[in-house]
Amino acid sequence: MPKRLLVTGSASFIGVEVCRLFGELGFELHRLEERGLDIRQRDAVVEFVREVKPYGIVHAAESPWREWPEPKGFDEFDLNTGGTLNLLEGARRFAPESPFIHISSRQVYGDRPNTIPLRELATRWHFADPGYAEGIAEEFPVDHSTHTPFGTSKLAADLLVQEYGRYFHIPSCCLRVGDVAGPGPDGFLQDVIQANLTEQDYTIHGYKGKQVRDIIHAVDVARFIHAFYEWPSWGEVYNLGGGRANSYSILEAFQLVEEKTSRTTRQIYHEKNRTGNTICYYSDLRTAKKHYPRWNLTKNLQQIVAELVEYHQNRSSSR
Repeated sequence: MPKRLLVTGSASFIGVEVCRLFGELGFELHRLEERGLDIRQRDAVVEFVREVKPYGIVHAAESPWREWPEPKGFDEFDLNTGGTLNLLEGARRFAPESPFIHISSRQVYGDRPNTIPLRELATRWHFADPGYAEGIAEEFPVDHSTHTPFGTSKLAADLLVQEYGRYFHIPSCCLRVGDVAGPGPDGFLQDVIQANLTEQDYTIHGYKGKQVRDIIHAVDVARFIHAFYEWPSWGEVYNLGGGRANSYSILEAFQLVEEKTSRTTRQIYHEKNRTGNTICYYSDLRTAKKHYPRWNLTKNLQQIVAELVEYHQNRSSSR
């Protein structure tokens, strides 16, 4: 009998690659969405876990990031926090020995990374403190910062997963990902590429367009999830992104994309930055690599950009 894997957010970048990888490994996949279930339906979600009795749970479902939407403020917490609690309760009752992998977010740190001294370079901001040469590590504080409702709801879910891991001894981890590349139209680099190919304006919000992010391909996230599934621990946290090697600023993203498309990206600059936004962030991957030394990044920044440009070009030509 094949092993059973329960996946939420199966249509997300990460969910798609998780289903592909574990499917190729012979797992029987059970997707919450295929049952027509909403993760906010507490009793139905718990019953689904009881019915499936999965060997592992990958929780990639979340509400999309957005700035504070006054009429929809409940959605962030009902989906991201309440939904995670529903799934954890199902795991506690009916699959307590099955690894629980939660896709968290770098936004759990809010804008606290902005307290790190920075040095301005020609096309990006750079950490001036050598202690952050490899990026933001898991021990970085989350308090005394602005998170946005999305970041706050993800932090609450993140803490729930850690607590269920330690208190109820459920094998579990939170993967605090940043920008993720994958088979779909959404994402930061995808927005730059779409603006470039369609000759639309791309709006930069503050920091001279030198704000820095890192990107990891969903394939490499799925590979890490499988590594954790094979050798789990309890209530663990990993900052899982592209790291320093796969970091880039908005200005550098324009250049990377333009080199592939031979088109100029139209830009609009707004001096005011978004509330809670981070100036410089990339993941310190040393803990992830120490715990899982056979895992590494298989797709570098240039490969990711080339793949995304090709995807969007093919998508445009097929319309």
